[in-house]
Amino acid sequence: MLIGADCVVTGEKALRPGWIDVADGRVVALGSGPPPRPPGVDLEGITVVPGFVDTHVHGGGGGSFSDATREATLAAVELHRSHGTTSLVASLVSAPPADLLRQVDVLAAHVHDDLLAGIHLEGPWLSPRRCGAHEPSALRHPDPAELDALLAAGRGAIRMVTIAPELPRAEAAIQRAVGAGAVAAVGHTNCTYDQARAAIEAGATVATHLFNAMRPVHHREPGPVVALMEDDRVTLEMITDGVHLHPALYRTVVARAGSARVSLVTDAIAAAGMPDGAYELGPLAVHVVGAVARLADGDTIAGSTATMDTMFRFAHAQAGPDPDQALMAAVHQTSITPARALGLPHQGLAVGGAADLVALDGACNIAGVMHQGSWTHGPDGR
Repeated sequence: MLIGADCVVTGEKALRPGWIDVADGRVVALGSGPPPRPPGVDLEGITVVPGFVDTHVHGGGGGSFSDATREATLAAVELHRSHGTTSLVASLVSAPPADLLRQVDVLAAHVHDDLLAGIHLEGPWLSPRRCGAHEPSALRHPDPAELDALLAAGRGAIRMVTIAPELPRAEAAIQRAVGAGAVAAVGHTNCTYDQARAAIEAGATVATHLFNAMRPVHHREPGPVVALMEDDRVTLEMITDGVHLHPALYRTVVARAGSARVSLVTDAIAAAGMPDGAYELGPLAVHVVGAVARLADGDTIAGSTATMDTMFRFAHAQAGPDPDQALMAAVHQTSITPARALGLPHQGLAVGGAADLVALDGACNIAGVMHQGSWTHGPDGR
């Protein structure tokens, strides 16, 4: 299948006009200028970008990954894929040991079936002072035996583990997770600047939703935010859904750390793509009003109802007037950087790589989605 478009953004450059040749689910050739033969799909007025990669998402379309059923996974994958996410890492909230082990075992099968790109353990090794929408009674200190059991149940599918650095044995847990091939992240933490630095030295390379559920910056104790921002080894997750962060904070992080270190994530829950109403995040009741999710028994934000196309449009709008620079910034933050941070193979459009792409109209709205060489939404009429 030869695809022609007004613009093709590979992750390295913007090709205007551009074309992509796809066969057997892979990109076999791509270039700029006139295509080598008449395209089978001519996307006039369309920009093609790499498929979005969401490395922090709890569900969508009514399905929650904490339910650990194939039906829930399929519902979430379908909803997010329709909005351009072609690689999705399932995040699990804190749960009792037996429940978490069962969830990991079930979702690992979904990873090996290629429904998911991996599993993210967002808990249970989090600070009770910064637990956010996690059940406080399910929080605990890192335990080597439990971590080993979860990694074994994941069968290589656990891509990221979030840990609060101030907890006992946190540094050892970070080293153990990294040694097993997972990425360690700092999040849901009340740690000091020095504790965050120690976690980075132990091997932590991701900030779980920077600013949110973190000790805030203070002029005498800068805390984890500053430590994470100033270290070039750390990828900075941000939830730019218009609820979790003020745009000025996003611009400040990009100006200080650089666009290529920012990974936009949805932190979406089952309510993504669904009407307002009552939902659950793990064992906690959530009310969604005006598309904003909060715990039913308080004002705590409980994930989001966002999708990655929203994140792309935000990054594109914030990047400035140069059209190619804006596209490149948005592509890196929604695809290249998150994939690189977790060691996923989907790092842009390149010869030999997966044919995972998104077609966008002039307003950066979804016009089509291709996953592994097949249109799941868009140009073929579906």
